[in-house]
Amino acid sequence: MAVIGPLAVLATAASVTIGVIAAEPDATDLTPLASVTAASTASSASAARGEDPVTRSESRVKATMSRDLPPPSFMSKAAISAAVKAAKVHQWTTADLNIWNQPGDKAKQLGELESGKKVLVTGREMWGRSEIVLKGQSRWVTDGYLSDEKPLAAAAGLSMEPCPDPSVENGLTDSAVYVYRSVCHAFPQITSYGGWDNHGEHSSGRAIDIMTSDVELGYAIADFLRAHASELHIYDILWRQHIWTPVRASEGWRSFPDRGSATANHYDHVHVSVY
Repeated sequence: MAVIGPLAVLATAASVTIGVIAAEPDATDLTPLASVTAASTASSASAARGEDPVTRSESRVKATMSRDLPPPSFMSKAAISAAVKAAKVHQWTTADLNIWNQPGDKAKQLGELESGKKVLVTGREMWGRSEIVLKGQSRWVTDGYLSDEKPLAAAAGLSMEPCPDPSVENGLTDSAVYVYRSVCHAFPQITSYGGWDNHGEHSSGRAIDIMTSDVELGYAIADFLRAHASELHIYDILWRQHIWTPVRASEGWRSFPDRGSATANHYDHVHVSVY
């Protein structure tokens, strides 16, 4: 009988423990159970040592920025309201973005945000998304598509949509990229380009070679560039041993001396450079 008493106590304790575990709510994507447990353990340890509670505001910032599991209060109504009220900075969208009601896998899509839109941001990030403010409400968009600078907007007939070969853009200035993308979409039959290299205007990242030996197609490309010279910030165009510049546009195509080869004389490509 002396043994039965302790066993009964142990059985009762085990039943209570199982009941507590069964009563615990499922962890959600916004309040991980591990975070709650860790916080409770840390508080108990501090109390046992007689230490004062430690503020975790700094830890919250670090956890958010590093994409670690956030504290349970990160998505509380109070935290969201405070972030929305404190938001002062505006940024530009650099692509069409889905709008979400929260970060995480359980988020619901609420609509879309067009590229080139100016939005209010809170500076908070979590799980690959950034928080913005739309009509006074907290909303979330994918990280990496907000910029302090307004993106270039393509004029009619031009384009800033990416091209099949993004490697051509390596080392190019923004204006040169604008030329490349516009020509790429206007003349999809062109499949070869020359971008940055270590000679002449190309070494500055301001020049592109549009490879073609087709006379008719080459002139069509050159005329397209001339028609958009102002929007594309064009400095000069070279084609078939002739040069055209906006500052002397009234003179049309001007010939230049023989440079010794078809490539040097630009018979196999249209060369264009920008300011």
